[in-house]
Amino acid sequence: MSDTGDEKDLRVLEPALTAEEADIYSEEGSVRSDYLMHVGAAIADRDVLYLRQHVARLHASEMGDLLEAISPDQRNALVSLLGDEFDLSALTEVDEAIRLDIVEHLPNERIAAALGEMDSDDAVYILEDLDQEDQEEILSKLPFTERVRLRRSLDYPEATAGRRMQTEFVAVPPFWTVGQTIDYMRDDSDLPESFTQIFVIDPTFRLLGAVDLDRILRTKRSIKIETIMRETNHPVPAEMDQEEAAQLFEQYDLLSAAVVDDNGRLVGVLTIDDVVDVIQEEAEEDIMRLGGVGDEELSDSILVTSRSRMVWLSVNLVTAFLAASVIGIFDMAIEKIVALAVLMPIVAGMGGNAGSQTMTVTVRALATRDLDIHNAFRVIRREAGVGLLNGLLFGCLIGIAAGTWFQSVDLGCIIATAMLINMIAAALAGIFIPLLLDRFGADPAVSSAVFVTTVTDVTGFSSFLGLATWWFSIS
Repeated sequence: MSDTGDEKDLRVLEPALTAEEADIYSEEGSVRSDYLMHVGAAIADRDVLYLRQHVARLHASEMGDLLEAISPDQRNALVSLLGDEFDLSALTEVDEAIRLDIVEHLPNERIAAALGEMDSDDAVYILEDLDQEDQEEILSKLPFTERVRLRRSLDYPEATAGRRMQTEFVAVPPFWTVGQTIDYMRDDSDLPESFTQIFVIDPTFRLLGAVDLDRILRTKRSIKIETIMRETNHPVPAEMDQEEAAQLFEQYDLLSAAVVDDNGRLVGVLTIDDVVDVIQEEAEEDIMRLGGVGDEELSDSILVTSRSRMVWLSVNLVTAFLAASVIGIFDMAIEKIVALAVLMPIVAGMGGNAGSQTMTVTVRALATRDLDIHNAFRVIRREAGVGLLNGLLFGCLIGIAAGTWFQSVDLGCIIATAMLINMIAAALAGIFIPLLLDRFGADPAVSSAVFVTTVTDVTGFSSFLGLATWWFSIS
């Protein structure tokens, strides 16, 4: 086929990118510094042609990484210069603070136009962080069907399958033939761009079953759908927590799952790409909470970041005074034997690290539901055994080192015994504290670290200083 003049002109204006130009990442996985420099220069010079050629063509995830790498001023200027060629789906790939900053600088008419072209799950992801007033204004500018779909998703609680689901799906009645279904998929332009399952519903939209596309393609046109359909694999209640839904996908190796309301009616579909995002978010959340950080993001301001860390730092300050009060009880012994002041942080520090190891494993096992009432005793026994073994090993090592350092066999035996006691206490605290917090409905990822550290500090100081005071008082 020969090229038209318009197509030739387009290719002159926008030549194909070389392999090097198309790859914006360095070997370390970050956005290349030279690429950032060129983009920054193009933004400063308002070089729209360069930006359309080298930026507008980026995948949404690549655009997200670029937006996070440049400064806020460059970010808003880039969005403005690209105009309608800026793909708003890139906002699903950035931190909440960056997303809100960009959206605040865009007119609601433009946001509404972009959301109308997105999958419903991506549109909800952008809408849910906006003020109620902006949400309503944007939704009012959408076609009726799109507006109803998005409102329905937004009505479900945050972090549920209903919020994550895609409301575009393919559903047919059971009495249709395979041929009718194939023709329907070919002719209807409103169907999703990609899907792997066709759902079977009754006249009230109650979910009856599902058929995989490969089964459709391998079946004769005259066969009815009800003949080849199967019961839907693990339909997900719309109000199920997104983490529980992700565990279903992991357990049963699902690519997609029907989302149903309380009456069993089909309201949407949850797909593997959304579940991957959920798994990543939940893993990041657990890691952040273990450090007492909360929902902090890299783009947050100094004030916001400081405020998010302040609560658990305050709790830690109180527990630190508790540990200090234990030391204060033995102040006379410390004055007489300076070596105690030198060695006691070792006992507490080793216990703290050992407790953190056990706590991390326990919290993760609770989050993935691998730890429950049926195997708790076995895990507790294992962790106690690990604490005993490590306590004996490192107790002997520190005992020999301390005895040699301070020329005192007694001191070496005392610190070795204290190390053994604290390592066992650390192992037990690392598993019992998260279990107790989970039992009483508290999030063990948020609260465990401070309490485990307190136990290991208090046990470490009291065992070492107490044993030393007792031993040297009778010798």
